[in-house]
Amino acid sequence: MSTLAAAPAVRTPRPAWLTDLPVLLVAVVWGASYLAAKGITTTHTVIAVLVLRFALVLPVLVLAGWRRLRALERAQWRGAALLGVILGGIFLLETYGVVHTSATNAGLIISLTMIFTPLAEAALGRRRPSPAFVAAAGLSVLGVVLLTQGGGFTTPSLGDLLILLAALARTVHVLAMARIKAVQDADSLSLTTVQLGTAVLLFALLAAAGTGGTPWSAAADFGPAEWAGLVFLSVFCTLFAFFVQMWAVRRTSPSRVSLLLGTEPLWAAAVGIALGGEQLGALGFAGAALVLVGTGWGRRAA
Repeated sequence: MSTLAAAPAVRTPRPAWLTDLPVLLVAVVWGASYLAAKGITTTHTVIAVLVLRFALVLPVLVLAGWRRLRALERAQWRGAALLGVILGGIFLLETYGVVHTSATNAGLIISLTMIFTPLAEAALGRRRPSPAFVAAAGLSVLGVVLLTQGGGFTTPSLGDLLILLAALARTVHVLAMARIKAVQDADSLSLTTVQLGTAVLLFALLAAAGTGGTPWSAAADFGPAEWAGLVFLSVFCTLFAFFVQMWAVRRTSPSRVSLLLGTEPLWAAAVGIALGGEQLGALGFAGAALVLVGTGWGRRAA
């Protein structure tokens, strides 16, 4: 007597767009974050806003990863804390920068990190970058020059220079993550939590030292629009973005995630122009196009 084996259940492949869409939403909210930060921050409240932004989400990260956080070794704590100091510097430069320049400029200039990082890696490894990458880097730099001269050739603003330094600091952060051996095997949630905790501590110390207003005074002056902007930066641009990246990297390739997140400057420009009423002028639009083409070309060439 023969029997027929039950046919194995056929799993329908998950459509790629179901994974891509949340990652693309992260790029959109990151692009919008520059205008949001600009809308709730002044020169005197940068430190206070940064304390509030990350203090709101830090308890959630601690609770979500408490067991893995306790399992970190001392060397991993030290390495993550060092990365947190660098991360704090990045946020300081970006936030002070966006106060003094347009959200469009900030989003496009910060994208130069995609050019700076491979160049720095090549220099450290004593390797010569490919001609295609050098050409892409040159195109991106030319684009930034034109972007910051949208109203005619003038000296770049303080904000433009601060955002450029932030792009360089992001490069340092990426290289440090790759070279601090203690953190390479650390759980990503724990690593992020320690970094943000260190950054919040740094901001709190600066606030206590009298650098700008206190978080409490800044919060007291917030109206509904400012609170909405702060929640957007905290919940969507930080918490949502981090968990989507962790989720997506397990379901698709890191390269695909990176490619989708690389559209951030495009969204920064779109939001700045459409919602922020920012204007670039002919030179600015040409520069923005060159930055987008150059960084995209450079990412592929690298």
